[in-house]
Amino acid sequence: MDKEKLKQTIKLCVAVFVFAIIILLVVTVMIRYQVEGDKNMPFNLSKVIIISTAEGTETEGKKKWNFDVYQNNDLYIYLDKNENYVGDEKVIKSVRLENINITKAPNKGEIKVYMPNSVEGRLYSNEEEYLVNGSLEYKGAGESDSKALEVGSNGGNVLIRFSNTGLGTYSSDGDKEIVHDGTLLEKVDVTDEDIKFNISFDLVITVDNCSYRANLNYTLPCGNIIEEGTSSIEQTDFSNVVFKRE
Repeated sequence: MDKEKLKQTIKLCVAVFVFAIIILLVVTVMIRYQVEGDKNMPFNLSKVIIISTAEGTETEGKKKWNFDVYQNNDLYIYLDKNENYVGDEKVIKSVRLENINITKAPNKGEIKVYMPNSVEGRLYSNEEEYLVNGSLEYKGAGESDSKALEVGSNGGNVLIRFSNTGLGTYSSDGDKEIVHDGTLLEKVDVTDEDIKFNISFDLVITVDNCSYRANLNYTLPCGNIIEEGTSSIEQTDFSNVVFKRE
């Protein structure tokens, strides 16, 4: 092999090697992104608080107490500015909860999803007009206002309720008072295992013309509300939550 052909062969081998390294780096970055998601978001999911309890709504009956009993799970989802974000200043345009699904139904009752509402004095009213069908959107605003479905454009929170309805009717003349919490469930012969269910939904944060999506899933209700009355958990570790840019 003459020197000229040897040079061409070496150049070709170097080019192939460099190309292979570039492909390997690209594939590595892609795989890492699929596993870890976007690590430079202008806003982070900072906290999720879940409050589980139960209550009754008054119904017609001949006894002193007549209540339809249902079990509520309220989710508070908090978004904060990422102090380590590299890039131009961003504001939240909207936050959407999409693909809301009941992945495992409870043994008793029917799960309905509600948005906050503007009924005076109540954050939620479990009425048909406030039902959420698959998705719920909060618009960016000066500050968070859950009843107006607004989230702070520089960080704030969004709310949603998962309610287990149709658990039974309680009627009694014997009780001196009724406590509207999870202890009501025992009065309609409902156990903790009867009401366990799983949910899943996508959290989509839109800033300017870019959106970030992650899936969240939970088992509800939290704690043992039949004994505790009201239970709550606070989640701040989202190491397993992967946000990807859309």
